[in-house]
Amino acid sequence: MNEWLYGENGYYKTFKAIGKEGDFYTAVSTSSFFGASIANHFYKLIQKEAFKRDGWLIEIGAHKGYLLCDMIQWLYTLDPTLVQTLKFGIVERQPEVQKAQLEYISQRFGDDIEITHFNDIDEVEVEYAFVVANEIFDAFPCELIKDGEMAFVQNHKVEWREADKELLEFASKHRQVKGEVAVGYEEFAKAMAKGIKHCDFVSFDYGEKLVRNDFSIRVYKKHETFPLFDEELKLEEVYQRADITYDVNFGHVIEAFEEAGFSLDKYETQARALVRFGIIDILEQFTKQTTQANYLREADKIKTLLAPTIMGDKFKMVHFWK
Repeated sequence: MNEWLYGENGYYKTFKAIGKEGDFYTAVSTSSFFGASIANHFYKLIQKEAFKRDGWLIEIGAHKGYLLCDMIQWLYTLDPTLVQTLKFGIVERQPEVQKAQLEYISQRFGDDIEITHFNDIDEVEVEYAFVVANEIFDAFPCELIKDGEMAFVQNHKVEWREADKELLEFASKHRQVKGEVAVGYEEFAKAMAKGIKHCDFVSFDYGEKLVRNDFSIRVYKKHETFPLFDEELKLEEVYQRADITYDVNFGHVIEAFEEAGFSLDKYETQARALVRFGIIDILEQFTKQTTQANYLREADKIKTLLAPTIMGDKFKMVHFWK
């Protein structure tokens, strides 16, 4: 999976469109109110501790920079002086993507916003940072296990061989005998904890807190979903040409961050989180400044974010602090 997504010719090696023109949608591409509501939550944290006004707002896996820009825009609406005291950063290692991000942010804000790029989270060494990410944990490499074996790919065919004992021992801690075992959460959490003295980390992804003991790994191609083990799926045709993902084991994520010294502030559905962050209040403010047609269009987008059968319950929010 690591080679599929991040190898020399990997899927994410070059800039990929998200939304109607891409292979999948995200909450960020659905509505700018997603970012505004997270910024609203950040603003409440700033009001509690003034020192955060001089801290960092950092996004990991920012794609083109939509989420970060939507957050900056709402923070400016709440308090224009904040964009003068806060510092802004993006964790992104691909030069082509960094360039696209800077171009888009310049289109939104001109020279008013300065962005610092970090190649990896372990490069971030600051006093305080509010770190935000959308759908990054599902893009970490994983191993596939079942019946004491693990998957290998040979000539675009999945083969099952004896599994690594340490991998099976780790999976057994979560009562897992089948499915995806993510690799890298522990290292990622430790790197964030090491460099950021005080941190709030908010992330959204799809998955559950409990292990399902089944496979969720799948391929997205032009908004169609193909289970990895679908007999009709030809790996040689989609390898590095389509997105591959799996449901996140949030129990594993929480364990990794708590072991790294973080505390869990909240784990809840995306719908509950966005409502608690103030997305409905933001929509009501929007109605006072726009036409009825614009209001209805944005309200429909927000329904997609909140509806239990679409994104509202399938996606979860996790908030850690240190």
